[in-house]
Amino acid sequence: MTVVRRPRAALSRHRPWPLCRHCSGVALDMGSARTRAWVAGRGVILDVPTVTFPGAGAVYPIQRGSIVDTQGTARMLDRLLGHRLPRFSRPLVVVTAPVLDGFAYRTEARTAVEVLRPRSVLTVPSARAVALAAGADLSLPLLVVDLGARLTEVVLLVDGAVFDARRTSMGTDDLDAATPATRIADAVADMVTSMLRQDRTSLTVDALGRGPLLAGGGALRPEITCRLAARLHTPLRAVPAPHTAAVRGAARLLEAAHAHPSTTGPDADAEPPDRCPH
Repeated sequence: MTVVRRPRAALSRHRPWPLCRHCSGVALDMGSARTRAWVAGRGVILDVPTVTFPGAGAVYPIQRGSIVDTQGTARMLDRLLGHRLPRFSRPLVVVTAPVLDGFAYRTEARTAVEVLRPRSVLTVPSARAVALAAGADLSLPLLVVDLGARLTEVVLLVDGAVFDARRTSMGTDDLDAATPATRIADAVADMVTSMLRQDRTSLTVDALGRGPLLAGGGALRPEITCRLAARLHTPLRAVPAPHTAAVRGAARLLEAAHAHPSTTGPDADAEPPDRCPH
């Protein structure tokens, strides 16, 4: 069982995003199948395949939740965003990261994002970003099920921090005659059952009773969600526009943290100051 315990962190309210080139910001959700980007003042501007070069010679730099080609990821970001950011800007960048194997992902992501000349790079677990996008009450235990294209994660958040997590390297892109949708639903149900068995507290039970929060493109697939609801014997709650929930949650964190000082640690849960240091 993977258990990650971190102190609770709060998000403070801040002044509206300042209209200056020094305070530009980008929220990124780089998945195995698609990359989504939110730019301050413009909203979600990208929802494109995660490829270094499009076309017949496409190269996929991120696979099953791991960045396997850091330089290729950097070239992709430069191609997609280099011309979309204000000239000479130093954006604050918030990047979502899978919960398990997240340290390696965060390290490689920080290196790749340097191509955007960031003022600072913050990372946030994808499950927490999903919860922020849903406006979930993070004071209560919350189960987040992220049904991605090539990766599925089940995460228990307690006080907004990752308490327990499971994953399977299977997603909606793997569905075919040999891998029906029930395989994903059953895998999620088995992961939740494992969490219940190993949790000596009532946290997982409490979170399950409130209904898991569904995100990712798989949340739009009734053949998955209906089977999962039947296996878990509990209602499910899909985030609005679940396929873009992670990047929208990262954008909320970005707006709250627009004046965050430069950080070197791997976590994105620090509280930003109230002024813009430019």
